[in-house]
Amino acid sequence: MSTAPDHLFSPFQQRSITLPNRIVVSPMCQYTSVDGHASDWHLVHLGSRAIGGAGTVMTEAAAVSPEARITPGDLGLWSDDHIPMLARITAFLKANGSVPAIQLAHAGRKASMLPPWEKTRTAAPSEGGWTNVVAPSAERFHDTYPLPNALDRAGMDKIVADFTAATHRAAHAGFLIVELHAAHGYLLNEFLSPLSNTRSDVYGGTLANRARFPLEVIRAVRAAFPTHLPVWVRVSAVDWVEGGLSIDDTIALTRLFQAEGIDLLDVSSGGNDHGQQIPVGPGYQVAFADRIRRETGLPTGAVGLITEPAQADQIIRSGQADLVLLARELLRDPYWPLRAAATLHQPESWPVQYERAARGKVERRQPLPPNAAPSKS
Repeated sequence: MSTAPDHLFSPFQQRSITLPNRIVVSPMCQYTSVDGHASDWHLVHLGSRAIGGAGTVMTEAAAVSPEARITPGDLGLWSDDHIPMLARITAFLKANGSVPAIQLAHAGRKASMLPPWEKTRTAAPSEGGWTNVVAPSAERFHDTYPLPNALDRAGMDKIVADFTAATHRAAHAGFLIVELHAAHGYLLNEFLSPLSNTRSDVYGGTLANRARFPLEVIRAVRAAFPTHLPVWVRVSAVDWVEGGLSIDDTIALTRLFQAEGIDLLDVSSGGNDHGQQIPVGPGYQVAFADRIRRETGLPTGAVGLITEPAQADQIIRSGQADLVLLARELLRDPYWPLRAAATLHQPESWPVQYERAARGKVERRQPLPPNAAPSKS
């Protein structure tokens, strides 16, 4: 007996949790934290997307240490003091039917910068900047960025410990998914790419060597997060620069990540070299998610100028990816998932408070159970 194909509003199972649909709020830096703390801004920003119907709501990149931030305004998870507000946010997301997720990150050589609405340059100490910027190799991303120190073994050990501690805090705060940021020219991506990793020790050279430290971090995070909950990794599938990471490299890396228990690859691209040439257009990165999924069997998330409901639905129906992650479109319209449901003739899960204003028949969204992990499959 044939079954209907998956679509944008099909549930999606990952370990013990079920995502209510295939729409994920992509991590979007807000540069609005003080000393790493989430605030009412984050509650409203993230909570609006849950009210708007996104099945999974992911925080912006949360730095695992103060020096791991991109800017002084980055979200952080290096202190237990960060937990209470994040727990308030995850409780709100669950109560409004969304799965709360957090992205853990280290900025590497892109650290200690001013926010993007300022002039692109290194933040001075008087502006909250810091000098202990680190990377695989002592090479700047660009002349407006700081010169990093090449990591030694002690520095790498500290970073693994920082990711481990942040993962424990993420679970304590109520997040049901942890994603590791290994894309866009930040630390783990810097190790993976030959453009930024010029080391001559066992952490440089071959692809297997360049993957060695990211795999240490992945292994530690997977061990620290509850086994019944998923761990994802965001990657830059290609560098868009000759001699950089290729899709064949990323497929090989995906198999290494699978062996460590990673549940999904969030497939982006670029960000690691100032000379990149990206052919930007609607869905321009979807083919990478498609090929990785087909060749490795690992579930993937597709990102990159996915703006229309039919476009997102077709990505799922055609099996190009298991999830779609939206960023700018959800900034423009937090209620995009509800609009997409109407467009695609799916039930519109308006919150009860909005039902009277909604058109047509609606179905109320069901909150996730307290301290959710829905029953194991």
